[in-house]
Amino acid sequence: MVRQGFSYRTLFWMTGFLSFFISPIADNLTTALLMCAVVMKVGEGDNRFINLCCINIVVAANAGGAFSPFGDITTLMVWQAGLVRFDEFLVLFFPSLVNFLIPAIIISFFVGNQKPSVVDEEVELKRGARRILALFLLTVATAVACHTILHLPPVLGMMAGLGYLQFFGYFLRVTLPSSLAKKRLMAEHAGDKKRLERLGSVVPFDVFSRVARAEWDTLLFFYGVIMCVGGLGFMGYLAMMSEVLYNQWDATYANIALGVISAVIDNIPVMFAVITMEPHMSHGHWLLITLTAGVGGSLLSVGSAPASP
Repeated sequence: MVRQGFSYRTLFWMTGFLSFFISPIADNLTTALLMCAVVMKVGEGDNRFINLCCINIVVAANAGGAFSPFGDITTLMVWQAGLVRFDEFLVLFFPSLVNFLIPAIIISFFVGNQKPSVVDEEVELKRGARRILALFLLTVATAVACHTILHLPPVLGMMAGLGYLQFFGYFLRVTLPSSLAKKRLMAEHAGDKKRLERLGSVVPFDVFSRVARAEWDTLLFFYGVIMCVGGLGFMGYLAMMSEVLYNQWDATYANIALGVISAVIDNIPVMFAVITMEPHMSHGHWLLITLTAGVGGSLLSVGSAPASP
């Protein structure tokens, strides 16, 4: 992006649209972490640009994640519960796009049009990078097939994907010495000292080391939240709330209000609470709560996982 000479405003829109279209596949939290790291590198030293761009990325990632089962944990919960089919999430594409574009247009007026300083840095993909990306897409397809065709829990498809990665990781470790020998020979013939230095620091790919670096604190937080919501449901508070929201209120207003509340409580417990309540709603209202809970979390930093980091 820096080498192409794009201005800050162009980079603002590029990172926003990339976040919007990557999050339905890679999850909104992963997308936000990735794109925010890119922005911090591109706009290094310009805190105003980084802040505005990161806000736009969070909004875009949450909006993009609302029209895909893999875009957010809330949509995944709705899909796993069988309330919305995989293809029916696409109905939310244009509402999600509007939820991204309106804040982005407003924020763009405050982004400067200067260009970042050009950095001539050589970047090289690690061995197996493209194949791992293909395995990731295969994992998503496997999870969808497990749930849609075989009527099995999607988690089995995701664990199968971890198996794909483990097999491929074993192949990378076994073939690493011969691969390094060939690359060193080519670098020596070309006289590329920098490449020889990089090859000297190559370490074998290990799946378990990557899993060990997962955000376990965040996972335990969600586990605790779901336990708390389950406790409230056991004691009857969720049934009381369901009576007030969905019997005394119109379901449309209730779902919009829950979307706003998700900015304070976090969208995952809100969606888990609604699914636990099991209110009698139309299919359109389930799509509405999926959208409002997904994009409502962008209002505050505690409203969704992408906003928290």
